[in-house]
Amino acid sequence: MKRSDAVYDSIEAKNLVVYKGHEAALNDVTFSVKPSSITGLIGPSGAGKTTLMRAIVGAQKITKGTLTIFGDAAGARCLRSKIGYVPQEPAVYDDLTVYQNLSYFGSVVGASKAQVVEVIKSVQLQPKKDALISHLSGGQRARVSLAIALLGNPQLLILDEPTVGLDPVLREELWQLFESLATKGKTLLISSHVMDEAERCQQIILLRESKLLWDGSKNDLLKQTGTKTVEAAFLDAIRRKGVNRVSR
Repeated sequence: MKRSDAVYDSIEAKNLVVYKGHEAALNDVTFSVKPSSITGLIGPSGAGKTTLMRAIVGAQKITKGTLTIFGDAAGARCLRSKIGYVPQEPAVYDDLTVYQNLSYFGSVVGASKAQVVEVIKSVQLQPKKDALISHLSGGQRARVSLAIALLGNPQLLILDEPTVGLDPVLREELWQLFESLATKGKTLLISSHVMDEAERCQQIILLRESKLLWDGSKNDLLKQTGTKTVEAAFLDAIRRKGVNRVSR
């Protein structure tokens, strides 16, 4: 009999390998993500971040190794309601209002009208609930996309470059929202190629050229590399071709 989800890591990868054609998009990647945490998936374009996110949500075939979400194999039917995914480009309908978008996607996942209202409130979009998506700012559109991912009350949120292109004020507002969600028990995996985004994360996964450079806490990463920023630590890890994982 399966135990409670609470005894499992939110995400656990062991010797994960994913090939695309004849090239490894992920090469022997092992890491874990703890519940109720904010983990930064950090690396330059082409590092393997998108492939890893696709594998986590069950949209990418795994070549070798294992990848489990709350103890179940990635892609399992039982995980569909437990994972919310926020793509880099908001997947919303411009000719519908905020409320209409949320109502439509809510009907797909079986969310009640009450939850639609609650989710709109949680992302602080009540004043814009009757506004067309086409009339919203970039930051507001990002909030709508996040709200859609929150429908159904998923335990794990996968966010692909959620603050890219936003001004510093909007980025700060979104990060405050992410931190609030983690405090309420959600696990967030946030992908970014911008190193200063990683400074806001509790845990860090560093990828480069399909390989894992680091999996662990940000503080341990800075301590082990003797650096003061994640960017400096990343460059140091490249020179060393990775750093040893420190137990959390």
